[in-house]
Amino acid sequence: MRRYFVLLFLNFSAFLLSQNVSGVVTDEDENTLPAVIVFNMQTGEKAYTDTGGKFSIKAAAETELRFVRKGFERNFRVVNQSDFKNVFNVVLTRRPEEIEEVEISHIPTGVLDQDLKNVGDKKPTAKLKGETAKYIRSDSAPEVLAAKPGEFVQPVGSGFFVGKIDNQWDDVDFMNFLVANIHPSFFLEDLKLTPSEIQPFIYYIFRNFDRKEILFRGYCTSYDLSRFMRECYRKIEAYRKNLPNEPSKKKSRK
Repeated sequence: MRRYFVLLFLNFSAFLLSQNVSGVVTDEDENTLPAVIVFNMQTGEKAYTDTGGKFSIKAAAETELRFVRKGFERNFRVVNQSDFKNVFNVVLTRRPEEIEEVEISHIPTGVLDQDLKNVGDKKPTAKLKGETAKYIRSDSAPEVLAAKPGEFVQPVGSGFFVGKIDNQWDDVDFMNFLVANIHPSFFLEDLKLTPSEIQPFIYYIFRNFDRKEILFRGYCTSYDLSRFMRECYRKIEAYRKNLPNEPSKKKSRK
């Protein structure tokens, strides 16, 4: 029991002494890394880097921060007093992966026109990459945007309206913003989605994702983008299992 109170006191003291520290996470080539988990080993608090690799988290001096991202070696940093005044940089090293043996099917002949035909991706690979990029940037398919059975559909007519339109964006605008500003590797490699699953998955996340201010302003902040990516990580397994993502129902007061 005494040990429990000592641990509780130490954690509470660390909380009181905590201040915000900020930094940027990059890879060894100085490319900023989004969606890196920043974990405070003392308090258990965690944060995520935004699309610019930036993060902010509460920590006390001598606290260890751990940085984790899939495909990279873990790194850590012990916070010191200067970190409260300066933005520091953390570098993650890409985890080496075994590469399958490659068979060289063409030996250069020295004839430029002939050798160029054997440089770059094979036609099927190049075609797949082109179709993937084109699909991600294409407009939403009608079946994705169509109302589901039982959902209310606003009638369209030549009527009139009173006042002004509140929202600057709708869900399609927000979805297009996400696709344009999140690298395709996040959906295809990190989440293991197929190109045809990306748009339905985004709308799946929308079903229980607070975006009122985003649609109202017509602007998505780095924090909102990080929040969306964090929600994707949380819900990807539920999506694969075809589980519902309905908003939680508020209990009515009796």
